[in-house]
Amino acid sequence: MQPHQISSMLRSAALKWQKAEITGHHTYNRLASVIKDQHNREVVKKIAQDEATHYRMFKQYTGVDTAPNRFQVFFYYWVARLFGITFGMKLMERGEDQAISAYDQFLDEVPEIEDIIKDEEEHEKQLLSMLDEEALKYMGSVVLGLNDALVELTGALAGLTFAFQNTKLIALTGLITGISASLSMAASEYLSAQAGDDEDENPIRSALYTGLAYILTVVILVFPYFVLNNYIYCLLWTMVNAILVIAIFNFYMSVAKDLKFVQRFIEMALISIGVAVFSFGVGFVIRQFFGIDI
Repeated sequence: MQPHQISSMLRSAALKWQKAEITGHHTYNRLASVIKDQHNREVVKKIAQDEATHYRMFKQYTGVDTAPNRFQVFFYYWVARLFGITFGMKLMERGEDQAISAYDQFLDEVPEIEDIIKDEEEHEKQLLSMLDEEALKYMGSVVLGLNDALVELTGALAGLTFAFQNTKLIALTGLITGISASLSMAASEYLSAQAGDDEDENPIRSALYTGLAYILTVVILVFPYFVLNNYIYCLLWTMVNAILVIAIFNFYMSVAKDLKFVQRFIEMALISIGVAVFSFGVGFVIRQFFGIDI
């Protein structure tokens, strides 16, 4: 069968789209094999079939077969396994959205593209309808633990840094403070969830997600003080770690729940840095007032 006649520019673009579609087909099929919920598994299989249909449509215009990008199949599969099926698939859909934005200019030459655009929009709706993963269900608990740890511990470490000026003492004090605070936060979240109206929310799991998010953040923030001897460098490294945690977490949320990344990132970063700067000043005042020399 002879391919349809199209411009060289469109053929080059169609080859890229064709490769993306067959890559998506293989990735969705792999993900479907590990989805436990039958309804969600069938949804993902249907999306995989649609991707194969799109691949065959583009082949009518390119006249050649294209192999999937094996690295992308491997990458998205393991991202989904590690960070959740919903996150992995929505990250894939983000890449497809960029391709869709370029489709419009070729509608005159390839009228079938309109059907592909409709399919991709439907895929997004289908993915949103299956947002029921535990990691997302208890995201509020994770946010609570992570936010509190970032704000409280960056502030505490900044204050302790200038008050003590001893990295090992700061590390131990920060770690003890952080672990105690994580247990307190987990207990508070348990009581809050138990008294709440959401019957689907398990109080024990809510407490675990809050506590684990808090402890993980504590370890990341305190780590520099166990490695370096210069307390100023430790504080700077801790602040960099805090910014990275904020960036990674907000990127995850922006993909999984379609939230604005930049606005949330700037807001959280400014709060954490602001508290740290204020606490650093408090530590300076306390050290001078009490004449602490460690």
